[in-house]
Amino acid sequence: MSLGSGTAQPAGRGGTPPRPRVLVVEDEPAIARVVAGYLEREGFEVAVAGEGHAALDLARDREPDVVVLDLMLPGIDGLEVCRRLRTFSDAYVIMLTARTEELDRVIGLSTGADDYVTKPFSAPELVARVRAMLRRPRAGTARDEPVRRVGDLTIDPVTREALRGGQRLELTRTEFDLLDVLTERPGHVLSRDQIFEQVWGGQWFGDRHVVDVHVANLRRKLGDDAQSPRYIRTVRGFGYGMGAGT
Repeated sequence: MSLGSGTAQPAGRGGTPPRPRVLVVEDEPAIARVVAGYLEREGFEVAVAGEGHAALDLARDREPDVVVLDLMLPGIDGLEVCRRLRTFSDAYVIMLTARTEELDRVIGLSTGADDYVTKPFSAPELVARVRAMLRRPRAGTARDEPVRRVGDLTIDPVTREALRGGQRLELTRTEFDLLDVLTERPGHVLSRDQIFEQVWGGQWFGDRHVVDVHVANLRRKLGDDAQSPRYIRTVRGFGYGMGAGT
């Protein structure tokens, strides 16, 4: 791994499975070295970028599975990098931020980030979060489940594709996972803890507030109104359920 150059470790040879790819976008060299070093020791293929434009070029070239993205970057910041990344990549994104205000977290997630980590953070914990993300299902890995229909929504758990009125919804992996869980049993209400467990997994370290943020993002893409919902209804103080879509 060559810091700032984007040089990554070679993939496995001799027929061995390719290593998961992680792009670390961090302008502080010391932090970037520590994070990349931990990830490489854990068997990941790592590329590093120190600013936003280079990060986007590397993401197009390397097609990473996970992007560890600092919020404060020279040039274009992490929020803008995430917005642009989401136009061509469905990589999981973990946002790194030195800010602790709730608004920053909500804004970061609303751009398409899957989770955030507040500085200072533990590098082993960050690696654990990356691993937890990669254990989540990807396209084609689901069991042979039937296509679901809820009102004008069509959800295919196998291809991980969702349609509304016949039009494909551009969902992040996390947004699809959330929709998948909610549509398994339409009309059934799940608590935030149940949603967190099923979408993020039992070994996830994040803040359960991400459930509310991703529900809001999913509603926006569904064209749903939280005050008069067609699809996702809120049970105050408890959680969320999927309505009939009518």
